[in-house]
Amino acid sequence: MALAPPSGSFDLDSQTLRVVAAVAEYGSITRAATVLGYSQPAVSQQLKRVEARLGMPIVTRSGRGIRLTDAGEVLARHADAVLTALDAAAGELADLAGLRSGRVRLAAFPSASSTIVPRLIGALAAEHSGVQVTYLEAEPPEAVAGVRDGVSDLAVAFRHPADRHDPFDASAEGLTVHELARDDVLLLAPAGHPAASAGDPVDLAELRGENWIAGCPRCRGHLLDSCARAGFAPSIAFETDNFVAVMSMVAAGLGVALLPELAISASALPPGVTAHRTRAGDHRMLVAVTRPGADHIPAVAETLRLLTGLTAGGASARTGRAAQ
Repeated sequence: MALAPPSGSFDLDSQTLRVVAAVAEYGSITRAATVLGYSQPAVSQQLKRVEARLGMPIVTRSGRGIRLTDAGEVLARHADAVLTALDAAAGELADLAGLRSGRVRLAAFPSASSTIVPRLIGALAAEHSGVQVTYLEAEPPEAVAGVRDGVSDLAVAFRHPADRHDPFDASAEGLTVHELARDDVLLLAPAGHPAASAGDPVDLAELRGENWIAGCPRCRGHLLDSCARAGFAPSIAFETDNFVAVMSMVAAGLGVALLPELAISASALPPGVTAHRTRAGDHRMLVAVTRPGADHIPAVAETLRLLTGLTAGGASARTGRAAQ
């Protein structure tokens, strides 16, 4: 192994740091190459060139995988701060150019896809036609993970503040969460149901004997927590994550359900279904998630500004049409 060059003469660049950071995060050259959009041989060659310049190894074999050496750990430890600073600098340069260039990679959950997202992308296109926008639909856990992995710049997600087991805070740890707006969670009941004639708000405890329509086991956490706070466990008769199917099942008299106002405003309630606020004030908070410092990148900051405006004022404002 060649001797290391004198202190202060190491030749580092942003590409080197991105490669080392990706290898550190994924523990695999192949996975790092996939995330960065390179071939595995290209990443391996990049690491070899870095090692030759530094005069010391960056990675070493560990069983069937690899691990960073002490030198690799040093680079990885500083990579995040350096890359964030470089991205912010690039963003400020784009700002000086009047946002005539740039890129925003968005992710959001399904009901936002048909309400918030089209208006957001449209507003960006109208005001900053040079900013390239890509969009990926994903449930909050995957959308937030995409921000953490560098696949997305901004994720529109939600959290349930009153739920004891809401996984959002843990999933977003270390990221920056921008609170947007409250989204009430409403009880859906068939017309003629006693809950429909009781008036708002509805006490969920009065529905302990009802059949419930719920999402998949991962998605029904808010229903379970809300019913638990009302003193009972819901009898779940039907499962679907399709909010239009939920409304149709309620219309058919198959049971009752909880749905966020945003989901209801995305598709008008069918005849025979009534929506009611709950006595406990069930709601979720719409949020935007970014990496720390990303809101200093002008294209992301502008997206956040437009998003904040579009999500203010209730469900009808979010969809851009009158409430049903």
